[in-house]
Amino acid sequence: MKKRFAKLTLALAFAGAAISFSTPTAKAACGDPGDPVACPAVYDPVICNDGVVYSNSCYARAACAHGCRPYTITP
Repeated sequence: MKKRFAKLTLALAFAGAAISFSTPTAKAACGDPGDPVACPAVYDPVICNDGVVYSNSCYARAACAHGCRPYTITP
């Protein structure tokens, strides 16, 4: 019985870790100390007025960046 409980506990721990790390998160929205913002793991870079290139607009919004536009490298 103890072995079965230990295996179940271990399986639940791994499942919880997989769920909690499956979606990247950014800090809470500007001025909102609430829960973290869940941003998709999509690479669609934007560059903002602060000169930083963010991996997508969700991360830029979470960082309170303004004046963002698509970031492309032209040859």
